[in-house]
Amino acid sequence: MTNPLPELVDGLPNICGSEDLIAETTRGNSSVFLSDSGIDLEKTRGCFAIALHMHQPLIPGGSADLATARVISNLRHMLEHPDIPDAHNAPVFQWCYRRMGEFIPRLVGEGLQPRVMLDYSGCLLYGLREMGADDVIDALRPLAQDPAYRRCVEWLGTAWGHAVAPSTPAQDFRLHVRAWQHHFAATFGLEALGRVRGFSPPEMALPNHPEVCYEFVKTLRECGYRWVLVQEDTVERMEDGGRVAQPHVPHRLVARNSRGESVEIIAIIKTRGSDNKLVAQMQPFYEAKGLLPVKLGGGIAPQMVTQIGDGENGGVIMNEFPPKFLQVAEEASGSQTPAVNVTEYLELLAAAGIRDADFPAVRPVHQKRIWDGFEDGSGPEKMEARIEALRREDSRFHVEGGSWTNSISWVRGYENVLGPMQSASAWFAENVTRAGVATSDPRYRRALFHLLVSQTSCFRYWGQGAWTDFGRELCRRVGG
Repeated sequence: MTNPLPELVDGLPNICGSEDLIAETTRGNSSVFLSDSGIDLEKTRGCFAIALHMHQPLIPGGSADLATARVISNLRHMLEHPDIPDAHNAPVFQWCYRRMGEFIPRLVGEGLQPRVMLDYSGCLLYGLREMGADDVIDALRPLAQDPAYRRCVEWLGTAWGHAVAPSTPAQDFRLHVRAWQHHFAATFGLEALGRVRGFSPPEMALPNHPEVCYEFVKTLRECGYRWVLVQEDTVERMEDGGRVAQPHVPHRLVARNSRGESVEIIAIIKTRGSDNKLVAQMQPFYEAKGLLPVKLGGGIAPQMVTQIGDGENGGVIMNEFPPKFLQVAEEASGSQTPAVNVTEYLELLAAAGIRDADFPAVRPVHQKRIWDGFEDGSGPEKMEARIEALRREDSRFHVEGGSWTNSISWVRGYENVLGPMQSASAWFAENVTRAGVATSDPRYRRALFHLLVSQTSCFRYWGQGAWTDFGRELCRRVGG
């Protein structure tokens, strides 16, 4: 079937211009995996799901002059500059991006039931194409399109430019979410996009400011997502603010704002730990083998252990993961501890009569302390006053969001790049959005491309120096 969306438009990724078509495609709620799952829920004692997160930033690295350098993948920069730190890993990274396209057909050909969830940033997908790594995209395409393999693979939506939700303007984060959907549909087809139901937040960053979290969840729901992956340290029980008691069952993430509005989405909890090592050694399978089904609503459900880790970064995921993934696929297939994908698991629960309302409720951390002293519906000004009072009472209290660990902040220490990011966002809002520039206009696409690239988390994560210089230069280009 011919894809109505071109992958590239004027040399840039197709990230805007077909909003109505994308909205129509992501509006469906029919089952995706149920008809050919092959998993018998009644015979399942426990199950597990793994996700591989793949990302390479885009940088102004096409020449020594930062102001004129073309935007290329950091992977390409590594390959072209073997003298820079970590450059020796670039060929391995590229193979890691491709290798699921080899493993899944091999395992299916052996009559097994492999499962994996894939989270590829838009920056990575465009960067691979721009550098000519067509073999990677070609290897991945059957995993999104071929009925023999796509039942084994769940693609996860994410923010196109790998922006962290707690410190990205809400209207910009929505642009990232829709841009990824545009780009994925242009690369793998509208039917493949229609099967994407889960969202993987970059850096596992979940906003805990009530207003920001409300907009975050509202964006996901309005963009067609059914569930979101969260880390267990970033949420608390609704009833008492304590730690989640049953992390291996689905929860409902409830987001509420200062005006009394609320919205919710299913939350799948990733337990803490050394993520890459846990995924590389397929720890979720072995943990799931020790679990028993639990009561959920009026039914009994097997628990699901879920982990996500970088799919390319580090020796353990590069070297130990391939043989372990193949081994566990063989052990788990047809067993009482099968591999599943999250949407598949949710569809199996629904078919067994377990409703979303049966899942326990959670909210972002620290919110109990906010709501305990806040009159419902009082508005943003009183909300900010309440938050400031809590900061004065306790220096450890914050609304900067949660991430992989509770020690990471995406705000403190990053003022020299956050300032230009905020200025670029304001310029885009004033001169592009409010000015009414059409999303199909080349000026819109160019400005949006640089805005999204400039908000990539790497320009903060890697500290001061060259990376912050990259981020500031990309911010400058938003209005250039």
